[in-house]
Amino acid sequence: MRMIYLALLIFGMMFLSACQNENPSEEIGVETEVPSADTVAETDERDVFEKGYNLPVDEEAGKRAEEECKEVMEMIAEIYRNADKGIASNVVLSDQTMCQMKEVIKETGQPVTSSETYATMENYEKMEEFLYACMDGKKGSAVIYEVNYDGGIGRMEYFFDGTDMYVLAARAVWNQKNQPGVTYLSYTRINQWEYTEKGWFGYGLCVPEYPEVTEVVDGSCLIRVRPMTEEQRVMSEKCVLGLGYQGNNLLCSNWDTDHMEELDYNGMYEYLYAMKYQDKFNSDDYPNGIPKEEFERVIMDYLPVTAAQIREWAVFDEENQTYAWARLGCLNYAPTFFGTSLPEVTGIKENKDGTVTLTVEAVCEMVVCNDAVITHELTVRFREDGSFQYLGNKILDDGIQDIPEYQYRIWK
Repeated sequence: MRMIYLALLIFGMMFLSACQNENPSEEIGVETEVPSADTVAETDERDVFEKGYNLPVDEEAGKRAEEECKEVMEMIAEIYRNADKGIASNVVLSDQTMCQMKEVIKETGQPVTSSETYATMENYEKMEEFLYACMDGKKGSAVIYEVNYDGGIGRMEYFFDGTDMYVLAARAVWNQKNQPGVTYLSYTRINQWEYTEKGWFGYGLCVPEYPEVTEVVDGSCLIRVRPMTEEQRVMSEKCVLGLGYQGNNLLCSNWDTDHMEELDYNGMYEYLYAMKYQDKFNSDDYPNGIPKEEFERVIMDYLPVTAAQIREWAVFDEENQTYAWARLGCLNYAPTFFGTSLPEVTGIKENKDGTVTLTVEAVCEMVVCNDAVITHELTVRFREDGSFQYLGNKILDDGIQDIPEYQYRIWK
C-alpha cells in the first residue's frame, strides 16, 4: 500500500509539472499547430453559412434594397400623410388605405401584397413565373413588396442559385416626422419551400435550433401569390372568417341539422354576435351571464335550432335565466397551431334545394406551413336579405383525425 501511495505521489508531481509548463506538448513530444487568424475566420464563415441565418449581406444587394425601399416609401408618402392614423401611439391604417398604397406600388411592375386577410397580390404573375422557373432548376431572382398596417413596407428579394433559395429581407417605416427609414436588413437561406396548386408560396427559413436556443423559433412563412377569385374572397369574408377554428367548433367538427347537440353554443356566441352586429362582444356588459332572449336570438339567427334545444345543449342557468360565458384562457384552452389557421373558401356549389355548399380549407402558416390542414364542406342557406344560416359541416378524407380534439370552453 505504501509503494502504491509513493507511486501515485510521484505521478501527481510529474503531472503538475507538465501542466505548469508553458508548452506541455514539447515535454511529451507532441507537435501542435496554432490556427491562423485566416483559418479561424474561414471556419467561422463556414459555420455561419451552414446554419443559414444571419448571413452576411452583399454590400451591393443591401444598398440596392435600402434605396428601393426608400423610393417606394416616397411613392406612398402622400397617402400616408393624409391617412387617418387614429389617436393611438401605434399607427394602424385601414384596409382601404393599404389598398390605395398597393395600387401605387404596383406601378413599379413588381409583385406587391398587403397585410389584410385574403389580400390580393398585384403583378403576381412575375412571382409565379419565378417560382415555376425555380421548380425547373433555373437560376433567378424576384422581389415582393408588402404594405403593412403601420404604413411601412417590407421588401423580400428571393434568389435561387439552382440548388438553394435565399431571401434578402428589408423593412422600412416612418418616423415621427413622417420620414422613411430602413430599420431591418437580413439575408437568410430557405431550408425548404413549395409552391402549391392553390397558389401559396410556403417556405421555412433557417433559424436557431436547440441547443443554441431552448424554445422553438418559427421560421415558417406562407404567402398567397395567385389571388383568390372575387367570389371566393367574398364568401370567405362573409361565412367563415368570423368563425375561424379557435374557441368554437362550427368549422372543425362534423354535424348536420339532425345532429347539432355537440356544437359549442356557449363558445360560438361571441363570434356570431360579432358577425351579426359588426361589433366585438363586450363581456363586461354581462357579468352575471348572457340573458336568455339575447343569447337565443343570436344563435337562432345563424342555426336552425329552437330555444328549447339551445337550453338543453348549452350551459344554461335555469334560476337566473342566463347563459354562461367565459373568456378563452389557460384554464379552458390549450393553444394549438391548428387554432391559428385561416379558413379559406376554395369552392362554391349551388344545390338543387337552394342551399350552397362551400368547400373550405384551413390554411396554417405557423410551423406546419400548410395550405390545407383540413378540407371541409360547409352548407349554408342564404335568405333574400343576404343573411344566412349554417346547415352543416363535413370534414373530408377523415381529416378530423389530423387535428386536435376540440376543447369545450365551458363544461356542463
